[in-house]
Amino acid sequence: MSKAIWVLIVVVVLGVGAWSQRGRVLDMAANEVTQKFQTATCDELKARRNEPPTMVKKAALSMLHDDPAARTAFIDKVAAPVLNKMVECGMAP
Repeated sequence: MSKAIWVLIVVVVLGVGAWSQRGRVLDMAANEVTQKFQTATCDELKARRNEPPTMVKKAALSMLHDDPAARTAFIDKVAAPVLNKMVECGMAP
């Protein structure tokens, strides 16, 4: 095979690896958010609502803002459990 084909294969493999890693990070973040809402009391959630975001949260929010596919996948994972808890706590209509 030519050198160009090998370079292309390496680029594709690295790209797939990076996307796979991003998916794992997204899954971990979604699981963490879901767990936070499922285990916290209503009073704890209400107290945390006005806390400023940490640097990690800011970075995650930036990634979700910039990547519509990641945002959709994240929302699909966390929407039901988070909204359910918010309704239980009187934090959503």
